[in-house]
Amino acid sequence: MERRSFLQAGVAAGAAAMTLGATGSASAEEEGLKSEYKLKYAPHFGMFENSAGEDLLDQLRFMADHGFMALEDNGMRGRSVEEQEAIAREMERLGMEMGVFVANADFNNVTFASRDPEVREHLKNEIQASVEVAKRVNAKWCTVVPGRYDQGLEWDYQTTIVVDNLKFCAEICEESGLVMVLEPLNPWRDHPALFLTKIPQAYMICKAVDSPSCKVLNDIYHQQITEGNLIPNIDMAWDETVYFQVADNPGRREPTTGEVNYRNIFKHLHNKGFTGIVGMEHGKSQSGVEGEKALIRAYQYSDDF
Repeated sequence: MERRSFLQAGVAAGAAAMTLGATGSASAEEEGLKSEYKLKYAPHFGMFENSAGEDLLDQLRFMADHGFMALEDNGMRGRSVEEQEAIAREMERLGMEMGVFVANADFNNVTFASRDPEVREHLKNEIQASVEVAKRVNAKWCTVVPGRYDQGLEWDYQTTIVVDNLKFCAEICEESGLVMVLEPLNPWRDHPALFLTKIPQAYMICKAVDSPSCKVLNDIYHQQITEGNLIPNIDMAWDETVYFQVADNPGRREPTTGEVNYRNIFKHLHNKGFTGIVGMEHGKSQSGVEGEKALIRAYQYSDDF
């Protein structure tokens, strides 16, 4: 489908939805919103709240009904054990796969670049708690952001300290099979003064840690801002990359709303045999139910290769 045809289809779908609103709701298949995607795209809770309601299990059912067979929940660690177990049971019933949750992401302090024994003890506790959460929700991956850089320490020393702390944490993860995924974040628009900002840097660190429990998360939105050259960087870091996240740029909204050719990137991942999860870590360009339908159509368009 060409982009012009895609946009025309979206307008037509919006008019049809207004008509349906007066006569009753339509199923995903009736509205043309049911898909079987080539990649495992993972929404977050809240992404379809207008359509599915506030209940998290209802949101899971809506995701599965519309072809999204994975879930990301950055805040999973903060949920009660009862809620975690209920989410896991429903995902298992629906045949959905759990994506990342955040294990450690301190944007205000020097953490993995610190030699302080108390900081290391804190990191150990964070990772041990994350292992237990992962067991409850059947998660394979957890996100780690290595914190801020130390303005008073030579960069290469910091890198060595980060590697050492990650080796320590990876040993905790290895027994359970949990994988820490390191996420480089752009320092100019969203997250200033962080230690990890680019894919080549994350790749180098994972090579140095040399553990199956320490790999790269490539968030295309951040890497479009920091370095671009998206597909070559995907290829160069391929053997250490196990997870992708997406958002268009500028705006950090769904594919087709910015400058990134996600159809081409998704095709590239598919052709390389990627079977992992692609996290939908973005907002929506439109509000309400219509915005959620537009988001679904954006993924239908981008996955149509």
